[in-house]
Amino acid sequence: MPNDDAPADLLVANIGQLATPAGACGDGALRGARHGEVLVTPRAALAVRDGRIAWAGPERAWRGEARTVLDAGGAAVVPGLVDPHTHAVWLGDRLADFDARARGADYEAILAGGGGIRHTVRCTAAAPEAELVRAALPRLERLTQGGATTIEVKSGYGLEPDAELRMLRAVRALRPLAAAELAPTLLFHVPPLGTSERRDYVAYGAAELIPRVAREGLAEAVDVFVEREAFTAGEADRLLAAARAHGLAGKLHAEQFHAVGGTACAVRHGALSVDHGEAFGDGEIAALAASSTLATLLPGVTLHLGIPAAPGRALVDAGAAVAVGSDLNPGSSPVFDPALVLGLAVRLNRLTPAEALVAATANAAAALGRRDRGRLVPGCRADLLVLDAADWRELAYRLGGGVVARVVVGGVERTG
Repeated sequence: MPNDDAPADLLVANIGQLATPAGACGDGALRGARHGEVLVTPRAALAVRDGRIAWAGPERAWRGEARTVLDAGGAAVVPGLVDPHTHAVWLGDRLADFDARARGADYEAILAGGGGIRHTVRCTAAAPEAELVRAALPRLERLTQGGATTIEVKSGYGLEPDAELRMLRAVRALRPLAAAELAPTLLFHVPPLGTSERRDYVAYGAAELIPRVAREGLAEAVDVFVEREAFTAGEADRLLAAARAHGLAGKLHAEQFHAVGGTACAVRHGALSVDHGEAFGDGEIAALAASSTLATLLPGVTLHLGIPAAPGRALVDAGAAVAVGSDLNPGSSPVFDPALVLGLAVRLNRLTPAEALVAATANAAAALGRRDRGRLVPGCRADLLVLDAADWRELAYRLGGGVVARVVVGGVERTG
């Protein structure tokens, strides 16, 4: 409160526009008709205490004291962006795939021929933890410089259990080094090629790998790629059931190229999100609208692979909750700028600027099970961006223009 006797640790003053998704801290995702509710306070200020927002409102109403003042210079301030889907830990490159697609090859054909994800697995799986950390840290720094204050990081390029564990331990080692908060996820990305090996892999994953990851605290969620060249919905059922039994949240990559039952599986298990959705049909949209599972759109994939965009407009209009993420990875979305993702969501997924901001903040936080961020209201984590712009809509309007001027994570200004 502005009249609290205890001084704030930080006062962000001279804010031209304070823009935040509607709702109180902890309210979770906005959906349907409320999806684009962004509250804008002109000539505002915001106070931080112990890493959380203590007060926010018109600057003229502030009556407290602060140890430090950050002058926003009349610029717009928005919540820190949450990137709910990245593959930031990898080695090698996918330039040969990029070249092949430019010559007409499609993503699935490259994957079926041993390229794509399987090529990155060959480059990544044998690498020591320290090498994985060195490669990933600059990528995370670039995401934070672009406005990401919470970043999900998946495994999935290890394939073999020991390599998957090594990837997750690299994420754990990155957590104190990264400016943003990291949310680790165990990803079942592609199965072994042989039928018996595949069956054994799923069984081992459910009975051994998931329990070990949960026991060692290496991940918060389990994700499964459900697609014709990846896992089936039935295999995902088994893996998500194991995740739930061991206290881990569930997520799915699904309906990227074909509708093969992933969304129904995710909804059945109460998964946090279904990510991709480029092949969503009416049934998948209706199922998500009737559930608590979010649809996480990844428009960088549409841009890079030239595939149809996920139906963001239809999802919102049907009453679903939508998040957006970068899907940072070497093969299908080499996108290092979270602000660019908002711009692509408007242009490709047909969200409004307000819907894109909500999707990248409060809703993206809900897609990670983190309801204590994504809004600039009392009680929430003090993750915020000072823009190089007077109007918050510039965040989605400007493409690759360095619209983020200053990044504050947990009440501390960070440079990434």
